[in-house]
Amino acid sequence: METNEESTSLKRVFGLPALVIYGVGDILGAGIYAVIGDITKPSASLVWVSFIIALVVAAFTALSYAELGGRLPKCGGVAHFVQQAFRIDWLSTLVGWVMFCTCIVSMATISKAFAGYLMASIPVLPEWFLVILLFAALGYVNFRGMKESSLLNLVCTAIETSGLLIVILLASIYIFGGAATTAPVVAIQPETGWTGIIGGASIAFYAFIGFEDIVNVAEEVKNPERNVPRAIVLSLAIAGVIYIAIAWLAVNVLSPTDLAGSKAPLLDVVTRAQPSFPKLIFTFIPLFAVMNTALLNFVTASRLVFGMAREGLIPTWAGKLHPERATPYRAILVILAIVIVIALAGTRELLAGTTATLILIMFVLTNLSLLVIKRREPIISGFQVPLIVPAIAVLLNLLLIAYAQQKSHIFALGFITVGALLILLQNTLKKKQLT
Repeated sequence: METNEESTSLKRVFGLPALVIYGVGDILGAGIYAVIGDITKPSASLVWVSFIIALVVAAFTALSYAELGGRLPKCGGVAHFVQQAFRIDWLSTLVGWVMFCTCIVSMATISKAFAGYLMASIPVLPEWFLVILLFAALGYVNFRGMKESSLLNLVCTAIETSGLLIVILLASIYIFGGAATTAPVVAIQPETGWTGIIGGASIAFYAFIGFEDIVNVAEEVKNPERNVPRAIVLSLAIAGVIYIAIAWLAVNVLSPTDLAGSKAPLLDVVTRAQPSFPKLIFTFIPLFAVMNTALLNFVTASRLVFGMAREGLIPTWAGKLHPERATPYRAILVILAIVIVIALAGTRELLAGTTATLILIMFVLTNLSLLVIKRREPIISGFQVPLIVPAIAVLLNLLLIAYAQQKSHIFALGFITVGALLILLQNTLKKKQLT
């Protein structure tokens, strides 16, 4: 029976399998398809080591998210965690802004890759048109609801995962069948060595972004205290194994120089490993991969805005749900406008680096929040990690931030500054209304 009254709660539609698929689909995709060449530039044949380091850093923070997701299963993600830990409204709002920026800058990055792949097949279509078309379609799916978004996620995850499995299969046959000339392992040099490997890891970290999005749909999960922690750990483990395997195989099929210079690195790996494989098929698989990641970032950003508005951290206008679809339609419209502008203004490399830097900053604050919460409430039922886990995670995240490109630091700081100014403006307006 339909009603015109506005819904006040989200629908619980995720079980553990669907939530793991959601997480794997969010992690896999755009990162490995788009940036493996950029990771190879500093780390050369040891690109797979960069992926291992990035996975280790992500794993420590993922464990922190797993406990926080079980303790505090609500929309708002890290903004909600920081609010519960420090109870400082302006800090929580700023953290929510950083998370929001991470989502929309990642979406902008992905849209550039989507347009690039499609323009390779249909060069008559301009980039700006494809970017707007992508976001309009994803906005509509997001508006329709989580069931529709989850169904599209399922389809895209199956397609993008099949593409990665094709890479693993064909590259393995090529290498272990004796056709490959194994690329020489680059020795660790004093002047580049671990600096290059860790620099590559700071970029590879972008490929692991996504596990944290699971906590932002916690209110749409059945039995979230149990399923959210398990889904985070399982999703990251599955994605990590696939990434490391592909990175090792890729530099044994193509030379590091060829891989680093490729505009479609995994397509080139497939073409070298099996020249007779239909190139058109693998040309379109990345489209589904990047579209899937953009969709899940869109869902996360809209739920984040909804959660922050409901807690009074931003104007409540943005937290209204559609009376029939029970989706945050106003947040979706705001995100559409912002992300299109950013996508048309930036380059893929700059946007990817800025995304990784922003999310590392957010992860530092997440782990600090868990340290505070665990000291305040040391004993709970459910998933727990030792205090040393978030402490190590803070140090590892700071290490990768230090190795990120300077341009990424500048643009990340710019987004944070904009957020701080908006918060200051909002607080000033509130004070004037009270007086």
